Amino acid sequence: MYRKLITCTALALTAGVAAPAFAQDAADYPSKAIRLVIPFPPGGGTDILSRVVANKLTEATNWTVVPENKAGAGGTIGITEAAKAAPTGYEMVMGQKDNLVLGPYLYKSLPWHPVKDLTPVAHVAYTPVIIATSVNSPYKTIADVVAAAKAKPTQITYGSPGNGTSIHIAGHLFEKAADIQLTHVPYKGSNPALMDAIAGNVDLLVSSVPSAIGQIKAGKLRPLAVTSAQRATSLPDVPTMQEQGIKDFDVSTWYGLFMPAGTPAAITAKMNAEVNKLLAQPAVQEAILAQGAEPKAMSIQEFETMFREDFANSEAVVKASGAVIQ
Repeated sequence: MYRKLITCTALALTAGVAAPAFAQDAADYPSKAIRLVIPFPPGGGTDILSRVVANKLTEATNWTVVPENKAGAGGTIGITEAAKAAPTGYEMVMGQKDNLVLGPYLYKSLPWHPVKDLTPVAHVAYTPVIIATSVNSPYKTIADVVAAAKAKPTQITYGSPGNGTSIHIAGHLFEKAADIQLTHVPYKGSNPALMDAIAGNVDLLVSSVPSAIGQIKAGKLRPLAVTSAQRATSLPDVPTMQEQGIKDFDVSTWYGLFMPAGTPAAITAKMNAEVNKLLAQPAVQEAILAQGAEPKAMSIQEFETMFREDFANSEAVVKASGAVIQ
């Protein structure tokens, strides 16, 4: 009995030393650099917003937040790396609606489940999709595109950052809503799609506002419409799809930080608090708005509820869009 008591006590002490390691890390967190995985190439909307967050978080807290691009497969390669990382709070990823709630219904199999393998940490921003074209294009309005597409089914092309992204879904939803047939040209990220649209190699660009706003303001792209119900704060002169006769069209995406499932709640709460402080700062709001996104802070509970609801509702949306991974 005595021997058994010693053994149990030893085990309890061992557990007592090992188990609170995460709790201790939470109190001292962070004690080293935090890696922020960006699951898309440099230059796109996700990359731009991620770097704003990483840089401003580093400035405000004296933490070291290191952004790193891990692109491919509509964002799923970077998500996979983050989902499989140790849940210590030193690995996080900038997730978004397309790769986390749409991608799982488009890919035949993924090595992670968005709800089971990742935990929402902080909502950062949301953005409508924008439909644009080269300044040398004959299209001035959405009505021009619809008329041309009806006259030449499948001959009008649109570029997107890749199969299975919310941008891809938005393009398909546009086809369905306008009863037209376009040809989708997927790229590996926003920037190559942007460059080909400017060059006129594709007729249209369907993009997040953050990815396209720089070239729009530089006069190299002509914006035709935003897909949200309201006009974008950063592009107040660009009409919505609804204003141009596409009834009830309302498509947007969101961006937020996620960590591997099992990351201690104290750590995710600490990160959420710091990110929300950032989003309350006028300078940070201006930096995000300048990129065409709309900053929006949420509690972890609010973000998780939105995330789970979006995931639950996305299967029907994907099926209705007709989008597939080629």
